[in-house]
Amino acid sequence: MSEPMAELYMTKAEYAYTRVKELILSGALPPGSVISQAKLARDIGISTTPLREALRRLKSEGLVELDAHRDARVADLAAEEARDLLEMRRSLDPLAVALAAERRTKADIATMRAAVRNLEPLPGNPAYEQLVAHRRFHTALYTSSHNDLLIQTLDSLWDKADRYRRLALEVERGQAARDRKAAEHQALLECVIAGDAEGAAAVMHEHIDTSLGAQAAWRLRKHLTSGASPSDSASGAAPDAASVASTENTAGA
Repeated sequence: MSEPMAELYMTKAEYAYTRVKELILSGALPPGSVISQAKLARDIGISTTPLREALRRLKSEGLVELDAHRDARVADLAAEEARDLLEMRRSLDPLAVALAAERRTKADIATMRAAVRNLEPLPGNPAYEQLVAHRRFHTALYTSSHNDLLIQTLDSLWDKADRYRRLALEVERGQAARDRKAAEHQALLECVIAGDAEGAAAVMHEHIDTSLGAQAAWRLRKHLTSGASPSDSASGAAPDAASVASTENTAGA
């Protein structure tokens, strides 16, 4: 990217923030990797000053770590954060779609239908655009809740959660699992459009409990307790979110 591209954004710092965040969420800057600020600034066509501002913003979101000497690295994935994200989403996503079923407007319905048209289950190594499409659909659902605080909270959770989805996708899902997620997306859409708050919440509970986030939390927990690789699937399919929560509670960690 060249310097003129930054002019499309409000500020160069905003451009830097958007580009670096994309590199992190796409896996181009993997968890734990050291960020050479001079090289990265050259690669995306800006100076180091707006880059440092962007890195400070990403630090506040938990995606980057900065030390006193301004060294930067991408934040590692953590079992505790994966668990926390899962617990939050198990509560907030069903609430959001239930409210959406009660409050959605005609414009909301049009946005949801447009978002689902290009939605496909995520492949093993998703491109950034595929993650964006997945998020666009879920954003259309929870934005229809018309609860600003809830929307802001879920926006923040999704910024962190995409890195954990990528970890879970290191273990290839079968076609049956992919078809199941596609069916759940369609069911969520139909329940919200029909005004079925209870049905939407129930589908979302199931969607979260068997989600990539739940699988990532389980694999990171397994890695922490046994030393196995987080992407190891030798013991079979990961348990659902309720099992993850039960394991965390009994582990005393």
